[in-house]
Amino acid sequence: MVDVNVIVVGAGLAGLTAARRLVEAGKSVLVLEARDRVAGRNHGGFLSNGVPVELGGQWIGPDQSAALELVAELGLETFPSYDDGDAITYVDGRAVRYADESFGLDDESLAEVGRLWAVIENLAAEVDPGEPWAVDGAADLDRHNVDTWLSANTASAMARSFFRIIVPAVFSAETAELSFLHFLTYIRSGTSLAMLLSTRKGAQDARVVGGTHQISERLAGHLGDAVRLGTVVRTITQDDAGVAVAYESADGTRGGVFTAEQVIVAIPPTLAGRIRYLPALPSARDGLTQQIPAGSVIKVQVGYDRPFWREDGLSGFVISLDDAFNVVLDNSPSDGSCGVLVGFLEGAHARAAERLSAAERRDLVLGALVKYFGPEAAAPFDYVEQDWNAEEFSRGCYGGRLGCGVWTQYGSALAAPVGRIHWAGAETAARWNGYMDGAIRSGHRAAEEVLAAP
Repeated sequence: MVDVNVIVVGAGLAGLTAARRLVEAGKSVLVLEARDRVAGRNHGGFLSNGVPVELGGQWIGPDQSAALELVAELGLETFPSYDDGDAITYVDGRAVRYADESFGLDDESLAEVGRLWAVIENLAAEVDPGEPWAVDGAADLDRHNVDTWLSANTASAMARSFFRIIVPAVFSAETAELSFLHFLTYIRSGTSLAMLLSTRKGAQDARVVGGTHQISERLAGHLGDAVRLGTVVRTITQDDAGVAVAYESADGTRGGVFTAEQVIVAIPPTLAGRIRYLPALPSARDGLTQQIPAGSVIKVQVGYDRPFWREDGLSGFVISLDDAFNVVLDNSPSDGSCGVLVGFLEGAHARAAERLSAAERRDLVLGALVKYFGPEAAAPFDYVEQDWNAEEFSRGCYGGRLGCGVWTQYGSALAAPVGRIHWAGAETAARWNGYMDGAIRSGHRAAEEVLAAP
């Protein structure tokens, strides 16, 4: 006799979406979450004036139908990200304002970036993100990391520098840390490189009023007592009779075992690999989880009495090829009641910033904002940072990345069930891999796998 039909490990978007679908189909479900909260890599916070800010994933694009439909079903609303005015690019100590799609690059550099961009888009269009290992030339594409591909395909230092900024902005990892095939797969999964990088009509198009963490909170509210917080899964055992999931409390003071017919593991692959499985997982699945590290990112929200940069005709969007705090956007509330700038320390810059004191990091961030927006940026009323690398049950963001050779050698194991064990999470999604939309889609897929199981 089992406790429930299905156990779901992880109460982020993937796990809760799967649980909701299973309950709708008449299955009994138990969701086990290690944290003391739901929502995983979505996390809500507040500035000192009460304005909500997203400490984790926040943006939804118009092409992300699974996320938009769920937001609407749960009675939440979205509002457009602010994107009016000029953007700024800092390069070689110069600030370049622009209002077009040039990224502030000079004509020669822009032409070369455009050429590379077109090559990348064309290569990505050939990739099936559900089976990237099957594309013609997959082994060669997977042999290169993004940086070696760039070095082999352009002599322009400026073009290489440009991509060395935008890759961490998307992956929170350096160009040398992910395979070129993974880069192409991710682009195809998110429609296009332009879609991934754009605000208006792109992946950063809209925000959820009150924060995206509410999506998970409302899903969990519908599930009620089926969601158990502070419950860390340690071992999953499966046999012909079902699965047994051994757990302990987050403080280590208690533990036990729940049983079910099937289990969905809906946590990042690097964390899924820390669970003990009996019998042991196939070597391909185990080898895979050893090679999907999370990116490194510290997300920073800085609050001001008003969005003063708008008065100078600026959108708040900045990229800098010169600075560590090098991607900034306007994150002010929809009513403009105060000004908020959000920015990121990513990849190598995040790892270096972790070694600084909190005060030193704050000085680094504010120094960059003063450079970008002038002396008013030196006096915020609040400064909030979230170091995702330090989160025990994330160990980084935005998602897992695959290095050279991983897709072609191990990729087929990413979403394939192992007996009674099924896998969900944004990294397993073929569509919008790594995004909230992808997490939701993966939950739907895993639930359907369970419902189809004999």
